[in-house]
Amino acid sequence: MRATVFTDAALVKQAGRFVWLSIDTENPQNADFLARFPWEAVPTFQVIDPQTERVAYRWLGAVDATALLERLDEAEVALREAQASPALEHYARGLALDGESKKEEAVAAYEAALADGGLDEATRGRTVEALAFDLATLDRNADCVRRALDLGPTLMPGASRANVATLGLSCAVSLEPTAPGRAESTAALEAQVREALGFPGLLDDDRAGLLSSLVDAREEAGDAEGQKAAAVELLAYLDEQAQTAPSPEARAALDGFRVSASIATGDPAHALPFLEASERELPQDYNPLSRQAVVLRELGRYDEALAASDRALALAYGPRKLGIYDGRATIFEKKGDKAGAKAALEEALAHAATLPEPMRPKRTVARLEERLAKL
Repeated sequence: MRATVFTDAALVKQAGRFVWLSIDTENPQNADFLARFPWEAVPTFQVIDPQTERVAYRWLGAVDATALLERLDEAEVALREAQASPALEHYARGLALDGESKKEEAVAAYEAALADGGLDEATRGRTVEALAFDLATLDRNADCVRRALDLGPTLMPGASRANVATLGLSCAVSLEPTAPGRAESTAALEAQVREALGFPGLLDDDRAGLLSSLVDAREEAGDAEGQKAAAVELLAYLDEQAQTAPSPEARAALDGFRVSASIATGDPAHALPFLEASERELPQDYNPLSRQAVVLRELGRYDEALAASDRALALAYGPRKLGIYDGRATIFEKKGDKAGAKAALEEALAHAATLPEPMRPKRTVARLEERLAKL
């Protein structure tokens, strides 16, 4: 969004309407802010009431300039008129509870807002999207699937409906293989995701995310042929977008999808020229290097992968270094160097211990500890 949305001239006149603040979630200096206003995904947008210092409006995920303006309008209404109707009051309470990481209570508030009715189409879409996200975050996968199937098709075509389909599909493939109706639900939600590809107003990474979810769904289903076909489709889309990207930053924003798609097609080397270009054009960004390490690892070029990992670690900071260390341990394991893998995990946990509590990803730390114990 920094490369393709916030540069839009339509946003210029919004400069004096809100006080704008960008928070680097990797920087330990921001730990106190993140403790008060937790985030769960990138990007997370929060509009904070200056009187109460509580989150009055919140959404997750990228939007285009038109949708951003609409959401700013909604945020202003939320600040001024949260008590205008019972449904809006429930919705506003859900947003505030989400801002406090009280997910179960937020789910109840969103359900109450939907039950009361009276929300306009855009706000109803946002409510269903927030509900599905929270259910997925809580690992209430069966409820997530049920609500996505029930409510998704009732929303107007656009980003919220697309996101609900993707969230529902992710929940469906996360169900136990023996769960009743798992295959049927997965197929229905895959169809919804395919339909969403044609919705107007989606950003490039929205469409890439939709296509990527289809790759993941086929992998979870054990359908190797279907997974490869979906990955080929995703890769073709990404290569097309690379030709028209307005800036190196905009092109590099899709590199993560490109790496996973290239690996899924059986041709990891396809991603390398793009990653090398991103490294040249964005020399302070660790992402191209950490992704190169993954691709080089898949190609069996372990020493080159470790060198790329070294360069990524020199640029990275905060919680993201944990993922680089984790990947580094995998390189050592594939190389047959158990001591190197153990050292990488120990370095990761030592780094995690230096992070302020609000920035320490507990699930990641627990997984790293478990992996180290197995070594």
